[in-house]
Amino acid sequence: MTFKIVCRACHEKFDYERPLPVCPNCGQGWLDAEYEFTHPTIDPQATSNGHLAQRGQEWRQKLAQRGATLWRYRELLPLIHDENIVSLGEGWTPLLKAHNLGLMLGHPNIYIKDERQGPTGSFKDRQAAIAISAMKEAGIKEAVVSSTGNVAIAYSAYSARAGIKMWIFVTSSVPAEKMREVALYGSEVIKVAGTYDEAKRIAAEFAASKNLFLDRGVKGIAAKEAMKTLAFEVAEQLGNALAGEHTAVLNSNNPWRTPDWYLQAVSGGLGPVGVMKGFAELKRLGLVEKLPKLGLFQTSGCAPMANSFHKQLAVAETVKEPRTDITTLATGDPGEAYEVLRELIAQYGGTIDPITDVEAFNALHLVAKMDGISVEPATAVTFAGLFKLIREGKIKPHETVVLNCSGHTFPVEKHIIGEHHTRDMTLPDTGELANRSREEGLLTALEELDSRVQRITIVEDNPDAARLIRRILQAQGDFLIDEAHDGHSGLRLIQETRPNLVILDLMMPGLDGFGVVKAMKADPTLKETPIIVITAKELTDDEKMRLDGHIKALLQKGSFMDSDLLNDIQQALP
Repeated sequence: MTFKIVCRACHEKFDYERPLPVCPNCGQGWLDAEYEFTHPTIDPQATSNGHLAQRGQEWRQKLAQRGATLWRYRELLPLIHDENIVSLGEGWTPLLKAHNLGLMLGHPNIYIKDERQGPTGSFKDRQAAIAISAMKEAGIKEAVVSSTGNVAIAYSAYSARAGIKMWIFVTSSVPAEKMREVALYGSEVIKVAGTYDEAKRIAAEFAASKNLFLDRGVKGIAAKEAMKTLAFEVAEQLGNALAGEHTAVLNSNNPWRTPDWYLQAVSGGLGPVGVMKGFAELKRLGLVEKLPKLGLFQTSGCAPMANSFHKQLAVAETVKEPRTDITTLATGDPGEAYEVLRELIAQYGGTIDPITDVEAFNALHLVAKMDGISVEPATAVTFAGLFKLIREGKIKPHETVVLNCSGHTFPVEKHIIGEHHTRDMTLPDTGELANRSREEGLLTALEELDSRVQRITIVEDNPDAARLIRRILQAQGDFLIDEAHDGHSGLRLIQETRPNLVILDLMMPGLDGFGVVKAMKADPTLKETPIIVITAKELTDDEKMRLDGHIKALLQKGSFMDSDLLNDIQQALP
């Protein structure tokens, strides 16, 4: 299938040759890809439902020969030559049924599109795959993008694979660990002391001044086309689920299905715009029967779309000073995306609602406890929105709901790169900003480790936590690191290797950390070995007394950024 570029404002169509900044005819910025679905043996002017349905079935049959990535939908993606595809295996993420949550809510058909399982841990991997592939095809060697976090990480990973230099503009509120991962991939990170809208403006000015390609997000072609692959996958997977088969089955004969509701938290609105475009294309091809209602949510501290929607405004009012801890959703000026989403809701039904940060974080804990899914705060906003719509009776018990689980709670490994990986940019007249920087905790402390500490034993039953500690250590020196994942094997390992330092978890099966400490202190050859305890457990006074005098430091998991951690590590050394 071929495609043309269509301007939303003047409706002019153009042949696609390379990414365009604006419409060549009217100068407006919102461009779409429109695919010609005609059969090659049929008159190109023929657009009857029968011909389109035939074309759709022929296309679906082709999918039977393809694997489980978003590139299985190749004919409906805006790339001309396959050799320009840049892929890390993105797409075909699981569609998980929320069994326990559904039982609790009395709504048995809640499904979670688990985008946490993309290459960099968020649904922005789709956008990066298509956008970077399009850049490669256009011969672009250097590009600029603004981001609140996930786009920065995804674009950096994919551009590294494609050999394209990325300039990433982020706000100072973007978590430091995300900036570190962006820098790890080799991107230039520009931290703007201002709002995300200001960061976007600065990025655009920088791109113009250097004559660099500027990724335009929702207004451009690639981003929307990437997000519609979510709709394609949901239709396939939901068809399997509602037929009683495993959702991961490829190429089944089950009819494709759309949910009654598609739910997502929105910042700039890219996700649902692309998803609805995808469902519309499937409906045109006769592969699904309808488009879903949209349940869209924003944090109440930065809710230009939600506020404007409930005021019945045709154009969104700008939020100039976002007040939310969920920084990935802090876009104060959604621009034309609001108008597009409002039109879609008017046609197919739905709402855009505000959600408080408190509601979101409560939902985050609930979802993790109920169904074992740890989500990023933006997805927590979506779940809080689900609870709200169910409580208000807008989502009925019999309706099928799909939520976009846009990313993981901890999408990046922490403490990999040091402090000097960004360039600060303070906008004029912004005044003095509060200094939010903190000591880099364990990373900074390990830089100060005495050279006598050359062998370190990690006793931690959580493999992910152990791997994180190992990577931190390896990033800071040539240490000989041993690992054990339970107390008994950990104690044997310590007795055999005589390490210079032990990093110990408390809560482990069998012999716990308390037992390991007791055994080490009873052994004359080990009693002077420094021990750092890292635990997620809130210790009682009695438990603290059991450790008092026997360990050098007690660190709470999740608090490695504490400013006094450096001293704790240093004091752990003999």
